[in-house]
Amino acid sequence: MAETLIRLRDDAASTAPVVAFADLSEAGNTAAVRLSPGDDARALLPLLDQLTLIEVEFPAYTDGRGYSAASILREYGYTGELRAVGDVLVDQISHYRRVGFDAFAPNQPITREAVDKAIATWPEVYQRTVDGRAPIWAARHG
Repeated sequence: MAETLIRLRDDAASTAPVVAFADLSEAGNTAAVRLSPGDDARALLPLLDQLTLIEVEFPAYTDGRGYSAASILREYGYTGELRAVGDVLVDQISHYRRVGFDAFAPNQPITREAVDKAIATWPEVYQRTVDGRAPIWAARHG
């Protein structure tokens, strides 16, 4: 069955209301926020300990700025749920996962089986990133 929210985490999904990044200053005890393209993920760094969910909006699959936002958040230690929202395509799931996304809310529902298959499609990777897998060149060259 196709799903509209797929999580690759074992903890409970956040039920906190999601605040738009533009409205963040008005909501002092925010636990969930949504980044749109053009929002600076680095502005969230002082709040990482209080946020349980960060949604990153992909209005079009051709807009890759959300990948950078996810990578920044994970590199600075964010451990909460990082959810790709919008025009999330199954053939890009492995790339979302590599930069730290662990939940997906696509416009067009996809199956969990398709997500699992997409993640397993490329067992070897070429670039170092936040998912912990060593690039293939490191295996060759130590």
